[in-house]
Amino acid sequence: MPGQPALDNPAAQALERWAVRQHWLEPGGKPIAVAFSAGADSTALLLAAHARWPSRVVALHVNHGLQAPADAFEATARATCLAQGIDFLVQRVDAAHVPGQSPEDAARRARYRALANMADQVGAAGVLLGHHADDQAETLLLALSRGAGLPGLAAMGDAFERHGARFGRPLLDLPAVALRDWLHAVGQPFVVDPSNADNRYTRNRMRSLLSPAWANCFPGFQPMLARSARHAAQAQTLLDELADLDLARTGEPPAIAQLQALSASRQGNALRRWLRRSAQVAPSEAQLTELLAQIADCRTRGHSIHMRLASGTLMREGDRLRYTPSI
Repeated sequence: MPGQPALDNPAAQALERWAVRQHWLEPGGKPIAVAFSAGADSTALLLAAHARWPSRVVALHVNHGLQAPADAFEATARATCLAQGIDFLVQRVDAAHVPGQSPEDAARRARYRALANMADQVGAAGVLLGHHADDQAETLLLALSRGAGLPGLAAMGDAFERHGARFGRPLLDLPAVALRDWLHAVGQPFVVDPSNADNRYTRNRMRSLLSPAWANCFPGFQPMLARSARHAAQAQTLLDELADLDLARTGEPPAIAQLQALSASRQGNALRRWLRRSAQVAPSEAQLTELLAQIADCRTRGHSIHMRLASGTLMREGDRLRYTPSI
């Protein structure tokens, strides 16, 4: 970057701290992909990644086609990559939502599928995402407002897999203002999505109304909430490890008698883990409470268990539980 060492980029410092914990980035010299919208966050991340892995970075741009400036965003992204000597790949997607689905969720699902597809095309080791501390704070606040458990309070993980691709979020501890201030200081252009001002979307309302109120009471609160999310993620990891120990005793599907030997809390923890791992479903609090009550009452051979749970049916088969997804 003209007039500025690469390490002056706060994204470069955050990327370096994050990269030392990840073992899938270095082996084999595979390409490193960056999800690049041409917005401030992904621009700072792309430049940081390019400085760390010269000649290995590929920018992946998803054109949702949902708003008039979409083609202009793509053109800016392409021009930035051309100026920096970074390979550029774009995929256009249909991100229209179906009845009952939020536009945000539809666009997010389409984006991850497209990013995974492009990463596979170029043989990338993984895809870096520009989510930062402000995004993490919003995710945690959304989870709190919905009464989420630990998996929700853990918010966004700094590394995960989806659609067969690895993804990483190196900037979760970094406030958005630090990225924008640096880009302005070095004169690096970026696009501003006009839909960010549309308060029909939940996150935009939080950003314009709730976040300023929090910042007024607790300046710099975003990294603190990101730290709380990390603590929740660590606690969830411990619960998953305990569930794995318990499921090793109950078997999968779980034996009812072995479940009954556990405390109600450990039963619920093991059942959540089993259902999440085997069927990718999560019972509601009411469903889990009802299931635990039925397990407690299941003391005779003829006692049946049959209940709707998430999108399928959970029942007793012999001495074990069995979950059948709906067709």
